[in-house]
Amino acid sequence: MKKIAILCVEDETEVREAVIRDLKPFADVFRIEAAEDVSDAREVLTELEEEGLELGLALCDHMMPGESGVEFLVSLENNDEYQEARKVLITGQAGLEDTVKAVNQANLHHYISKPWKAEELQDVVKLQLTEYVLENTEDLKPYVAVLDGVRLMAEIAKTGSDR
Repeated sequence: MKKIAILCVEDETEVREAVIRDLKPFADVFRIEAAEDVSDAREVLTELEEEGLELGLALCDHMMPGESGVEFLVSLENNDEYQEARKVLITGQAGLEDTVKAVNQANLHHYISKPWKAEELQDVVKLQLTEYVLENTEDLKPYVAVLDGVRLMAEIAKTGSDR
């Protein structure tokens, strides 16, 4: 089984730490990585690739120094290696134009407004990662306990024990 990573890109330390804290329920099954800006995120992606991990989910703030989160998500969508990754924008500052760009050009899967509730973030992450593993993973069993177990078990039953 190839390990799947979650990448959180957020420039504010307190917010980044809050997202990571809220992702703890997924930490036993998924690798959780944090980056403070887009440049740092690209370095993390290189490290993940070198370690043989795949990006399953990118959670990204919009307003950051340098390249914006929307631009980063668009770049992921335009890269064959990361096109399948689920993309979530977590922001309180993206205007309509930026949000439309994220939806249309980055294939944005979800938008979360700041401040968020931990349960809301976890529900979104669970849904997005469930979709990702259903579309990209052969062995679904390791994910049943932490993701949408009902959907995963239904798929396993439908396709046979191989999945």
